[in-house]
Amino acid sequence: MEKSPHKLLLLERIAELERRRLWHLDVEDDPETYPLMPDKVDYLNEKLKNKIMNRIANRAGEKFFETLIKNGQLVIKEVRGIENFTAVEGGKLITCNHFSVGDNYAVWRAIRDHMDGKLLYKVIREGNYTNPPKPFGLIMKHCNTLPLSSRTDTMKKFMKAVKTLLGRGETILIYPEQEMWFNYRKPRPPKDGAYFFASKLNVPIVSCFVEMVDLTEDDTPEFKKVKYILHVLDVLYPDPQKSVRENTEFLSHTDYTLKKNCYESVYGKELTYTFENSDIAGWKGAL
Repeated sequence: MEKSPHKLLLLERIAELERRRLWHLDVEDDPETYPLMPDKVDYLNEKLKNKIMNRIANRAGEKFFETLIKNGQLVIKEVRGIENFTAVEGGKLITCNHFSVGDNYAVWRAIRDHMDGKLLYKVIREGNYTNPPKPFGLIMKHCNTLPLSSRTDTMKKFMKAVKTLLGRGETILIYPEQEMWFNYRKPRPPKDGAYFFASKLNVPIVSCFVEMVDLTEDDTPEFKKVKYILHVLDVLYPDPQKSVRENTEFLSHTDYTLKKNCYESVYGKELTYTFENSDIAGWKGAL
């Protein structure tokens, strides 16, 4: 087995950012980000070319991740609390911790039999769309992704598309932690975006948390394979008597508390932000 110097460097960055309480910074060596112009994105796949590419990307994405599952590289062991998801009718947002390129597929795998033929839309960072990391370009651009943008005019188009999708009963996955921290077990304090969208558009949030359990089989010399247990925790609704700002704060605090409580329950310890070796799922080494 080859060693994973890149992953070890990520862990050093995670430990440093945790120490500095910089929860939303990127630890990956991502390609340079370019501003997403409004004419360069078709959020609703209204153009024929993009409809076709959407179908191709979804098939390619499913084949890619199902192959990982078949080969034991992505192990989705269990889903708990799916009744919380199925109890919600109409458009909804899902929030989840973000630790792997495969965690969105774990969410999709958990809910796909309860979607009445609909697909899962994923909010992604701007750079993953304008300059996607290889080999995920097709998936990032066309697999029901909703890229954010640093441009106000593009974000207006984004918000209009999100409103349309939720209005027709779609489900949108948002990572409130913002950036992916490889195999990091802890929930991180969230950014407000998901909760602002829910408050502004008056839609519920389905709070989820993925637990990671180490397996005995090695993945690399430094890491064991990991299995996922998806916890669908609860459904949060904006209060019509509160302002958008009040609802945003309430939903953010409540969602983080749910994830914190789940973390403490499944891992059997208090959530603290002092880096330990066990904070990284599957890791056999030490910093």
